[in-house]
Amino acid sequence: MPIIDLHTHSTASDGTLSPTELVRHASENDVCALALTDHDTVSGLAEACDAGRQYGVEVIPGCELSVTCSTGFMHIVGLFLPQRPERLIRAITTLTENREHRNRHVVEKLQALGLDITYEELLAKAGDGSVGRPHMAQIIFEKGYVRSIQEAFDKYLGDKGQAYISKEKMTPEIAFGLLRDEGATIILAHPFTLRLDHEAMYHRLKELKAMGLDGLECHYTEHTPSMTKLFEGLAYRLDLAVSGGSDFHGSVKPDVRIGVGKGNLAIPPSVLDAIKERRIRQGLPI
Repeated sequence: MPIIDLHTHSTASDGTLSPTELVRHASENDVCALALTDHDTVSGLAEACDAGRQYGVEVIPGCELSVTCSTGFMHIVGLFLPQRPERLIRAITTLTENREHRNRHVVEKLQALGLDITYEELLAKAGDGSVGRPHMAQIIFEKGYVRSIQEAFDKYLGDKGQAYISKEKMTPEIAFGLLRDEGATIILAHPFTLRLDHEAMYHRLKELKAMGLDGLECHYTEHTPSMTKLFEGLAYRLDLAVSGGSDFHGSVKPDVRIGVGKGNLAIPPSVLDAIKERRIRQGLPI
């Protein structure tokens, strides 16, 4: 049975497969439609769309933006972007320049903690993609300082890690405005990371909907069945679209497989069809 995956990453950000490899991998695993949603970049979209035509996979151009949040953390996925969203690219470029300074400072903190790691190694590990913490985690793991990628985050790179430095983020209002101007469908990714109880989540979603939120990522690798049911109920109450994806990154998240997550996902094409129908009602292209 064909399935869809509306949340994936490539080497354009912190995944380990190129956009072409990602799409080919999707085609080999019964994923008929795929959204490429790299972190704070759209540089892989053209390649992914070309690969989609080659391998017979419908590719939805997208991205994932990190935004400020008073509790937990918030990521916003934009779906159905143009391949060259110029205003969004300009905003992302400014963020990327600021984050380069942050990455250098993180490396300096790791060095001060006695780890043999250089910024040049980090650039080599990232290749043509955006440098990020997963690349640092890979180097730390490969050099034997930790026993797993997750331990690298827990000990050094996560928000309680010894070398953690927060990255500059857009406000939700700015991110929503940029995505809306590009004609995107705006989805709140992995809503459990907001760390809100049911009633607080409802009110926060209501606020976000007033800003332009279109949908909720109800189907997600880390969601339990009860969490999925909870978020589907909230989406229904607030007339939000239901979305879902694996958050596939490749070998840096070896237990997360494309399309199926940790074996708990099988998102039907009807989920994407409903999002498209919503866009048609909004007068947006599909």
